[in-house]
Amino acid sequence: MGDLGGKPQGQTKAATIPQSAVRGHRSDDLDRLFRATFFPSYATVLEGGADEPLYRPGNPHRICYTRDYFRSALHEIAHWCVAGPARRQQEDYGYWYAPDGRNAAQQAEFTRVEVLPQAYEALFCAACGHPFRVSLDNLNGDAGDERDFAMKVREKALSLLENGLPERPRLWCQALADFYGRTSISLEEGLGEVFDCP
Repeated sequence: MGDLGGKPQGQTKAATIPQSAVRGHRSDDLDRLFRATFFPSYATVLEGGADEPLYRPGNPHRICYTRDYFRSALHEIAHWCVAGPARRQQEDYGYWYAPDGRNAAQQAEFTRVEVLPQAYEALFCAACGHPFRVSLDNLNGDAGDERDFAMKVREKALSLLENGLPERPRLWCQALADFYGRTSISLEEGLGEVFDCP
């Protein structure tokens, strides 16, 4: 779980989702865009500045992402898009999370459950033209096969496009494409542009 204070408390991990200083991709733009898109229907806000990402239900519900990291914001929105109504009433959606340093079995479970959120995240990156690379998020343990995981994420993203995105990820992709001037580029084409496959 993350600390939402402005100062680090105790030991903090470095970001494990690759970051980029792509011009024009600012996390505070995502905060405003997310509020405009989802607050009226879901009473949920997006906030940066956390030492670790955390979802907090309440009034409003808060999706907290790491510092001002653009990719952390997109990743946490992806988890929110996966969570159903009951999960969105629980802190961190009620999921147990094994921290960095996972063994091979724990990492295999991590990658199994991360395919869908990272597929959404890849589509969000495609919608706004931001580079995407999968995150195995296990710097101090057995990370597993990055290429195999990347292929599963890419296949899932393409399957989602083929079968139709659910409402929240569809609305978010549209909001991103509108904001970043990418409405003339299909998500499939955008995915081909931004997806870095190791």
